[in-house]
Amino acid sequence: MVKRLDLATEAIFPLILKMSWPSIIAMLAISIYNFIDTFWLARLSPQALAALTVCFPIQMLFAAIGVGTGVGAGSFSARMFGAGNISQAKHTAGQIFFLSFSSGLFIIIAVTFFQDPILILFGAFDEIMPLCRDYLGMIIFSAPFLIFSMMCNNLLRAEGRPLLSMVVVLISSLFSIVLAPLLIFGIGPLPHLGIRGAALAAVLAQFFASIFSVYFLQLKSSKYELKWRDLIPDWSIIKAIYATGLPSVMTNLMITVVLVVYNHVLSSFGTLAIGALGISLRVNGVVTMILFGIGFGVMPVIGFSHGARLHERLRQAVFVSVKASSYFALISSILLIVFARPIVGIFTTDEALINISTTALRIYVSVLVFSAPVIIYINMFIGLGKGLLAMLLLFFRDTVLLVPLIILLAKYFGLIGAWVALPIATVIAFVVIRHSARKELKRFASI
Repeated sequence: MVKRLDLATEAIFPLILKMSWPSIIAMLAISIYNFIDTFWLARLSPQALAALTVCFPIQMLFAAIGVGTGVGAGSFSARMFGAGNISQAKHTAGQIFFLSFSSGLFIIIAVTFFQDPILILFGAFDEIMPLCRDYLGMIIFSAPFLIFSMMCNNLLRAEGRPLLSMVVVLISSLFSIVLAPLLIFGIGPLPHLGIRGAALAAVLAQFFASIFSVYFLQLKSSKYELKWRDLIPDWSIIKAIYATGLPSVMTNLMITVVLVVYNHVLSSFGTLAIGALGISLRVNGVVTMILFGIGFGVMPVIGFSHGARLHERLRQAVFVSVKASSYFALISSILLIVFARPIVGIFTTDEALINISTTALRIYVSVLVFSAPVIIYINMFIGLGKGLLAMLLLFFRDTVLLVPLIILLAKYFGLIGAWVALPIATVIAFVVIRHSARKELKRFASI
């Protein structure tokens, strides 16, 4: 039986470590999978790497629904557990079956009928369009499984069992890591599927992740103790889930919008520029995923402390996690700046692509120390049930600041302008989000 953590009484720093490390391992596994997927497709061809980069925002749409809804369900469950309302928390877990199936089916139908217009909207052009079709036509079938497993991850963390959420992600990532090269290159008796092989590996991996997610939710040791009646749609609970979850869905959709703008802007600089974006995002993502792991780990602690009215404990959880994540981000930033070129060289031997990617990577990682507290503060607001505020703050960063900066700076300063847009937006957003978070924490200090 997996030991459940006591969110009410355990010492803050050890508790955050225990809650965060499974999320960190899980996020790191996702990053490594993305890293390796990029590695193999870069070996296939620069065009395959560019096609993957163009399709990545579409996959982010799937993730936005899963993460956003899962965050809403996890935040609501954590608050119900903290308030002692166990029945509502149990019923919340049952709703994700209906929500993941319906949203996944909608995505499959929409993409099937409007594939080319969607690809053009997301930045595909003639040179890579056939590869984009091959990848997207397969990857859409992962949508319901990906959405479901992401929802389950948040619910498992909300009841104090982050280890199980880690296991689910590890299973998915390991399946993808093993299957991707076999299916891409047709090793042994397996067919050579090229870019479709990478997509098929992801579909199979998410399917197995969903199977294990169901198994963990219905364990006798689980607080949720799922019954058939819990699977019946309950619109009052669904409304409560999306009160926090819908802003989180929209927040993640903003990331998709940013990537689409990047794809369109960079397409004018050629396939290598889009490939450089793909490499830079994957390497930078290794660090940011770990930071998200810390944020996901502390969010249930904040939600539980808020529900139990343990306000000083809530404040301590935020302060400790901000400090720890900032130190990690600073060290990671220094290492990645120093070793950027050899790291990029892992993906490709193309000297032009290495030069472009090295510059982009160094610029991106230079502001990780500002990204770290932003991630913690946003998860704090979500844990408090203030998903709308979290959405507005990220909307300010991604839509009000970053999108115009990408377009304008690329127009006047070329490719360098497109890269520096992200650091500028990140620093400005840090100032605004930190001010809002400190104001919220002062309010709890006075209660």
